[in-house]
Amino acid sequence: MQHGKYRFIVGFLALPLGLYALFVIWPFIQSIYYSFTDWTGLSPEFRMVGFDNYDRMLDDDIFWKSLQHSLLFALLLPVVTIGLALFFAFMINVGGRKRKNGPVITGVRGSSFYKIVYFFPQVLSIAIVALLFAFAYNPDSGAINSLLRGIGLDDVQPLWLGDPDLALWAVMAVLVWSTVGFFVVLFSAGMASIPADMYEAALLDGANRFTTFFRITLPLLWDTVQSGWVYMGILALGAESFAVVQIMTTGPGGPDYSTTVMVLYVYQKAFRDGQAAYATTIGVALLVVTLAFAAVVMRLGRRERLEY
Repeated sequence: MQHGKYRFIVGFLALPLGLYALFVIWPFIQSIYYSFTDWTGLSPEFRMVGFDNYDRMLDDDIFWKSLQHSLLFALLLPVVTIGLALFFAFMINVGGRKRKNGPVITGVRGSSFYKIVYFFPQVLSIAIVALLFAFAYNPDSGAINSLLRGIGLDDVQPLWLGDPDLALWAVMAVLVWSTVGFFVVLFSAGMASIPADMYEAALLDGANRFTTFFRITLPLLWDTVQSGWVYMGILALGAESFAVVQIMTTGPGGPDYSTTVMVLYVYQKAFRDGQAAYATTIGVALLVVTLAFAAVVMRLGRRERLEY
């Protein structure tokens, strides 16, 4: 059975690993290389400039603003999104009361309908979601301020995306709304695989919902939560944050760079300003931040694996 095993494994892995190296690893290497040049992205000619781009980046106030916003996204968005998704999934799957002639462990009434409602934003493209909320946040004709006027709060008419103090939070709210449904479904699938006997034994011992969640559900679901945390952090640092900021905000990234994130700054420097080398430098910094985030989450979330 061992004869030819390694040739068999290499034969299966050679093509996918080759494609991964060509389309993932090689672009990373190219980006690092170009970060040491003065390439504009528009001409094949460039020269090596050493660490000049990195020195410029460290003195760039807009870069530090974008880094601060990206870190805020990476730290806060997973906390809010994962927390809400765990709560909703728990109520849908375990949080209901026993009904006559029904199972002891059940979700709240209408849980099947709630799953569809929570997952609905996943059906929409993030670009469509951003456009819808951009209209909703309009201070004059948007749905949110119209609702406030309708309930008599005419004096409370925020500018939302036009207010530097509110714009970033408004964008983050859209990201939470658009992603929480995915994690509700993910955690619901994990909770459905937990044996009902464990919950029934806990109820017989007098455990309430709070104790059941923290003593049974969360420990047995921890690997899924950890993976979801890393995935949400990468979304917050990457494509999702870029899409909503690019589409919703003025500038984009405004007002006064109050919503500029690193991935948007990379795009602007490369395609708006023709500074591809400097953009790759910021991209390298974004890569370091993303890897550091994933490493910290995996390290802090490491715990003994529970099996059932």
